[in-house]
Amino acid sequence: MKKILLIEDNQEIRENTAEILSLANYAVVEAENGKVGVDLARKEKPDLIICDIMMPQLDGYGVLHMLSKNPETSSIPFVFLTAKSEKEDFRKGMNLGADDYLIKPFDDLELLDAVEMRLKKNEILRAEFNKSVEGLDEFIQEAKGYEDLNKLISDKRKVTMYKKKHNLFLEGNYPNALYFLSKGKVKTYKANEEGREYITNLYKDGDFIGYLDLLEEGPYRESAMALEDSEVYLIPKEDFFTLLHQNRDVANKFIKILSDNLADKEDRLLKLAYNSVRKRVAEALILVEKQYQQEGKPATEMSISREDLASIVGASKETVIRTLADFKDEKLIDTRGSKIFILNSEKLAKMRN
Repeated sequence: MKKILLIEDNQEIRENTAEILSLANYAVVEAENGKVGVDLARKEKPDLIICDIMMPQLDGYGVLHMLSKNPETSSIPFVFLTAKSEKEDFRKGMNLGADDYLIKPFDDLELLDAVEMRLKKNEILRAEFNKSVEGLDEFIQEAKGYEDLNKLISDKRKVTMYKKKHNLFLEGNYPNALYFLSKGKVKTYKANEEGREYITNLYKDGDFIGYLDLLEEGPYRESAMALEDSEVYLIPKEDFFTLLHQNRDVANKFIKILSDNLADKEDRLLKLAYNSVRKRVAEALILVEKQYQQEGKPATEMSISREDLASIVGASKETVIRTLADFKDEKLIDTRGSKIFILNSEKLAKMRN
């Protein structure tokens, strides 16, 4: 049963609206003013919020502003109730992130249609998308159904084939597209004045690349290179920002997709500063193994150069080679030429510092 938070200071309107929603099989939580509504939203985590605009103490705009600042409540669909119909009021509410308006007085059908539509849209956009070209197309097609985005988004995204060791982009250049890796492996890296590389991340099928600099509209802070022949889709910058700016649901969904690896990246940088070389090599092997896994199955083999592995670890190539030899003697891995086979992922993951 979907839960709806109803914030309305007029007792008669609140009770009548709650009754209609309850009869339609929604669980209704009532709040008599904005302050109580904000507290209940944080506590109850409703599926939808219906809120009056003109209220004492804290009006509807204030409620929406406060909830939009909280990550736990910012993505909850928000519908305003208002007796005003001036364009300025609509514009102010939509700029703050409101999803819909209901003008008082409204009938039962108007209320239920608005609720059903908002809940349905939110469920679609909350659904996990398949990390493939088909999944990307499906997500963008869903997004285009809202707020006339179909008039603004191009259906033709450019596909580019990158050969092994060819750069997708270089540090210092300005981004003009979002990269979606359809097939292959890609690394992002930084180089110091002496030309020594540090690999900042590894990407596999279904990953987005280069989004942070695109969001900040600044130059790339790292370079990206194909580790093997790769197929990459380029989503034009204009399409990317249209998705983010034109619809709050789409923005929340896209940002969640794009942020998948941020926590892992920060954690890895912290470990680089404090962990021993032996532990860092073990963690690098686990990281690389994840890039070669398919549908949750263990990677049977990993082909990565010792130079690239050293760039992930942040150590010399010779040190990494010696550590790999130790791991092989300990039956943690096996090696055949450039290929590495993980024999005991659990022990590598639990390697002591």
